[in-house]
Amino acid sequence: MAAIRSFARSINKRGNATHFMSRTSTNTAGHRVGLIGLGNMGASMAMNLVNSATNPADVCVYDVMPGNMEKLVSIGATGCSNAGELASKCDIIITMVPATAHVTSLLKDADGIFANARKGSLIIDCSTIDPIASQNLAAEAISKELRMIDAPVSGGVTGAAAGTLTFMVGGSEDDVAHGTPTLDRMGAKIIHCGENGAGGVTKLCNNLSLAISMIGTCEAMSLGKRLGMDSNKLAEVMNTSTARCWSSDTYNPVPGVIENVPSSRDYEGGFGAALMEKDLSLAMNAATQVKARLPLGASAHQLYGLLCENDLGDKDFGVVYKYLMNSYKPKHQ
Repeated sequence: MAAIRSFARSINKRGNATHFMSRTSTNTAGHRVGLIGLGNMGASMAMNLVNSATNPADVCVYDVMPGNMEKLVSIGATGCSNAGELASKCDIIITMVPATAHVTSLLKDADGIFANARKGSLIIDCSTIDPIASQNLAAEAISKELRMIDAPVSGGVTGAAAGTLTFMVGGSEDDVAHGTPTLDRMGAKIIHCGENGAGGVTKLCNNLSLAISMIGTCEAMSLGKRLGMDSNKLAEVMNTSTARCWSSDTYNPVPGVIENVPSSRDYEGGFGAALMEKDLSLAMNAATQVKARLPLGASAHQLYGLLCENDLGDKDFGVVYKYLMNSYKPKHQ
């Protein structure tokens, strides 16, 4: 409790976030970059690193599922057998994995990053994890003569593929500046939010709002559908009116309204409902620690938990629409 309150106070004292655009930051040309975690997001991020590299072999990749490395290795990336091997070869090490426990294991296991990274290497954790854990892991990295920043992302799988992600970064100014050119190869905007952990706080707040707005969009679209409204026409009106939001105009949850988003491919290949439930759990836990009230967040958390219980956790989080339309038979009535 005391640690989290101290953390919140430290962010407040720092004031407004600082914006870092990579082309004003230090050059990291010639550095070998590695990325661990080649899921829906990480694979596209790694692809952008390879495509922007002078020498594709200077991009190292690792995933617990070897098959996830095949496409990247086939275009020149260097595949590694474990996190430690990757860390030993790279100056900048990026992690993109589901949860706090996975990040902790990658860093602290005997064959992990801390035990094998070169002194002075920069670790960039793009996962969405507990901000206090980010602070503690960064402190341990410093004690081992390593650098570390947290840089969770916004933009979804479409942003990862297009290289237009927004990175919300926590860490020292020097470390953020050092990592920004690499982040720029995968995204369009890098925002320095404060010291270690501040990127995670920003991401949790962003995803709290995103979860609520997605549910609102799904409820409105499902109501319109049941009342006989054409979904494309309703979306057109919403997207030029006061209901407009990213969940509606860029990532609409109704199949067929927008091409090439998860809802138009049976909610496959997106940001999983289980991951959203995990992020909401982190937000709810943080809110408890600082005595913040999140009535809509609590309802969203409950709904995403229900999706997971009904075997929809692997589907994109816009599957709320499918759930509301009762287009499957739920296990739990």
